[in-house]
Amino acid sequence: MRRAIFFALALIATVASAADNGPPGGLAPLPEPPPPPPGMELNPALEPEVTITTRGDQKIEEFRVGGKLYMIRVTPKIGAPYYLVDEKGDGHFTQRESLDSGVRVPQWLLLQF
Repeated sequence: MRRAIFFALALIATVASAADNGPPGGLAPLPEPPPPPPGMELNPALEPEVTITTRGDQKIEEFRVGGKLYMIRVTPKIGAPYYLVDEKGDGHFTQRESLDSGVRVPQWLLLQF
């Protein structure tokens, strides 16, 4: 019981001291960020283009970069969505259930409280 009262008073004191401080004065505004280095400007042609179509009960999303189709996401009315991915860029698509890379980091339970 005493611990609960102590923690409650400590919490109230912390909140009260934070309210008294307020923002520090005399701060200068941040300067504008510098422009990107030469050759690193944003290229709108590299932004992905997404085309969404509906065929029957399926929603099909086509992803293109520079006009080249690299991935298709098919979302059926019933069931989980799946992906058709052109991994090598040769126009042959492989089906994937998710975009997960498959890398699994080992996770062991060392201690449990």
